[in-house]
Amino acid sequence: MSASPITLYGIPNCDTVKKARAWLAARAIPHAFHDFKKAGASAELIRGWLADVPLDTLLNRKGTTWRGLSDAQKAEAGDTAGAIRLMSAAPSLIKRPVLMLDGHAHCGFSDAAYQQLFAEARP
Repeated sequence: MSASPITLYGIPNCDTVKKARAWLAARAIPHAFHDFKKAGASAELIRGWLADVPLDTLLNRKGTTWRGLSDAQKAEAGDTAGAIRLMSAAPSLIKRPVLMLDGHAHCGFSDAAYQQLFAEARP
């Protein structure tokens, strides 16, 4: 396993985040949890994730938060800077969870994907 810190970003009551946290806990994988409802998600943090995760993946256009936006706000997400502003202001617009592993961001959760990620992270 890699020696670099592992951080899981998300919202504690999100079902997918719960699954990811349970997966990590079941394997005794030490990690930090960043609740971006409480601690926020800065524009700088989101820009860093976008180096690894496409904007169309990171911006959750399927959730209730997106559906609650005005047409003008949705239009703002048409460019990267606008989407970053929206996600920073309303972190619920970020697809969850975001896993930082070995300095790279990975978005979403599935058992198979995490098995592969952590197998690749071993020295």
